[in-house]
Amino acid sequence: MLDFFTIFSKGGIVLWCFQGAGVTESFTGPVNALIRSVILQERSGKNSFTHEALSLKYKLDNEFELIFVVGFQKILTLTYVDKFIDDVQLHFRDRYKNELEQKGALKLLNSSFEFDNDFKKLLREAEEGSKTQRPSYMRTFDESVKSQKSVGSMIEKKGGDKGKEQGGKKNKNKKEGMCCWRWFILKDLLILNISSVSTLTCTVNTFHKFFVFLSSKKGGRLGGVFGMLKGLVGSKSLTHEDMEPVLEKMRDHLIAKNVAAEIASQLCDSVAKKLEGKVMGTFTTVASTVKQALQESLVQILQPKRRVDILRDVMEAQSQRRPFVITFCGVNGVGKSTNLAKISFWLIENGFTVLIAACDTFRAGAVEQLRTHQRRLNSLHPPEQHGGRPVVQLYEKGYGKDAAGIAMEAIAYARNQAFDVVLVDTAGRMQDNTPLMTALAKLIAVNMPDLVLFVGEALVGNEAVDQLVKFNQALADHSMSDKPRLIDGIVLTKFDTIDDKVGAAISMTYITGQPIVFVGTGQTYNDLRSLNARAVVSALMKA
Repeated sequence: MLDFFTIFSKGGIVLWCFQGAGVTESFTGPVNALIRSVILQERSGKNSFTHEALSLKYKLDNEFELIFVVGFQKILTLTYVDKFIDDVQLHFRDRYKNELEQKGALKLLNSSFEFDNDFKKLLREAEEGSKTQRPSYMRTFDESVKSQKSVGSMIEKKGGDKGKEQGGKKNKNKKEGMCCWRWFILKDLLILNISSVSTLTCTVNTFHKFFVFLSSKKGGRLGGVFGMLKGLVGSKSLTHEDMEPVLEKMRDHLIAKNVAAEIASQLCDSVAKKLEGKVMGTFTTVASTVKQALQESLVQILQPKRRVDILRDVMEAQSQRRPFVITFCGVNGVGKSTNLAKISFWLIENGFTVLIAACDTFRAGAVEQLRTHQRRLNSLHPPEQHGGRPVVQLYEKGYGKDAAGIAMEAIAYARNQAFDVVLVDTAGRMQDNTPLMTALAKLIAVNMPDLVLFVGEALVGNEAVDQLVKFNQALADHSMSDKPRLIDGIVLTKFDTIDDKVGAAISMTYITGQPIVFVGTGQTYNDLRSLNARAVVSALMKA
């Protein structure tokens, strides 16, 4: 039933693996896809992942830095998998606790994990348990709790409230007395002559254990100042209940900074999975631990999972005697043509010649706008300085023509005239406009550009998710290839207008898994920057 089960460390060391009978294909492909697309991209909020014909379920063990992964055919419905992977995790931890507590990759490699017999026993019990499980059915009204209630039991008695109030008052006084008693003990603790941090830690631990013992004897609850001390002292394993209040505040904070609500929830769920069961350090609060983990996750998301080096790619295309083609797409009014001109200027400054293909044949003034940019760019870099040849030229066929055909002609012209780069400007279109989305998919499928850049505003919030999902879906639906060309990168415009509300950068990168290649920061040709991931995260986490 199962194709494979593997246990490996977060450092990449496989501790143990199992492969089902009759399974010949290696499980390294699906597991590597899971690591690249989920673990490294901080998308571990859900515990499932699909790769081709396989469904993968995984569980993180944050205390020992382990990952448990099980794979099976996605056409199967295996109801016992979630409980089974939990049982395997607990059994493996308990059996090899001493080996796992040893730090260092070399010690793990030298350890032996003979887990086959235990695994087969757990698998057999799980499969038999799923077969013997009775089907659930709906209870009748007579079997429900509501049927046992009478009219008399639902009538409030007059004396009941009063007695309850007196009882509550009595308990309150008792609690206040307990608080005063604890305060005197605390006062004695605070006037101790503590000479070092280690002595302080030891003293706090001793008093903390003492009060836990007293609270358990009195049936009370440890609270107040000593509840805070419990949160500060180390050797505490984090639970979801501990993190829930902090994560709720973090989620609201991210939404206020313009992160899409759905993405904010997924990020917080991913951080909870990443930290659950992890042992906190000495004098570390839950809030600081969660905040640090969220910051690390955000930086990881913004850092590209693949190399984006346009200049190097252009030089590689030059060696093949062909132009490097970049297509720009996006919704109306986000600044596609303006940022295309900025990128043209950046390429010219780096010594390349550029051909601009005017494929926006719908918007009035689109061609004239590009012609103005061409004239200004050539005035900044006169042809006399480049052997009498203009460094930027515009290829246009007017309005009302087929955009895919114009792009194809422009690429052929650039190849014949030895241009280094072709920048294809397309018409702005809303993600719900099916005819225009079909035309864009056709342009990309026919011309196969080297890079497809989505131009989006830094001002959008939830709309960013909808735009990118539908643009990618349209490109996939209308492609003629089995592996369709989707969005390769993002240009984020109007970044200078948002102060610290930089959440759109997170939303766009998270939903596509593609990097932000450029950030527009002003109105001049020089106002184009690379994204500084740590600066963006710092602005995002600022209160």
